[in-house]
Amino acid sequence: MKIAIVNSPNPQSIAIKEQILTFGRAHDLTFDQDQPNLVLSIGGDGTLLNAFHQYESMLDQVRFVGIHTGHLGFYTDWRDDELDLFFDALLQDAGERVSYPLLELKLFHWDGQVTRKLALNEATIRRYEGTMTCDVSIKEDLFELFKGDGLCVATPTGSTGLNKSLGGVVVHPRLDTLQLTEIASINNRVYRTLSSSLLIASDEWIVITPDPAFKSNVMISIDQDTFPIGDVDRLQFAIAKERVHFARYRHMHFWNRVEQSFIGVKSKERGSHFDS
Repeated sequence: MKIAIVNSPNPQSIAIKEQILTFGRAHDLTFDQDQPNLVLSIGGDGTLLNAFHQYESMLDQVRFVGIHTGHLGFYTDWRDDELDLFFDALLQDAGERVSYPLLELKLFHWDGQVTRKLALNEATIRRYEGTMTCDVSIKEDLFELFKGDGLCVATPTGSTGLNKSLGGVVVHPRLDTLQLTEIASINNRVYRTLSSSLLIASDEWIVITPDPAFKSNVMISIDQDTFPIGDVDRLQFAIAKERVHFARYRHMHFWNRVEQSFIGVKSKERGSHFDS
């Protein structure tokens, strides 16, 4: 097993990295930043996103595991005060993994070129000055004419991020689906949208074609990367053939992650709420 480490620049994460390197050298573990089998992310969810995109060309051979020193840590299985337990699990690694779907985004340019990108969480298209107008199609069929601030397409693991804050639903990552959620849509006699998030099947895709008259100040975001729409004519969103793999040392149940991240009420405490 060859291990790579991606850490946030805060002192706590750097200190944990040094502890892991010291432990690894004492137990003859191999560290390889170029061709790893296991990528350790030390920080928060942003650090894990960075690690994912750093190694996205190697997803068929890489597993990820996160150690939490950030603010949310939805993707991280281990806290920074659990290093001893983590070290025990690392030494007993037998290659177990859990896999989740990814988003494939194809950008079709005016000159006929196609740019392909992957997202772990979501991709958005939005206009920051004025409203954006675009056609939304599902497969080959026009679904609606959208006018508003923008649109977000999220993976199941990304459904708890921006998608949730926009009013989208939380989706279990075992479901191979993508979710389309509106960002401040306008609904009147001219423009009519569903005004609800929607889930598409694994063999479907979403196409968003912006109106050229409303393309100024339109931005595309893919996880943490944001750039102007430029010469992009249309965007196609689908479930990628690749999947992301997490090391399954003690991979936390998805709904436990949701409860701990957003609710924080332990089951043993709920009885007292009802009793009161």
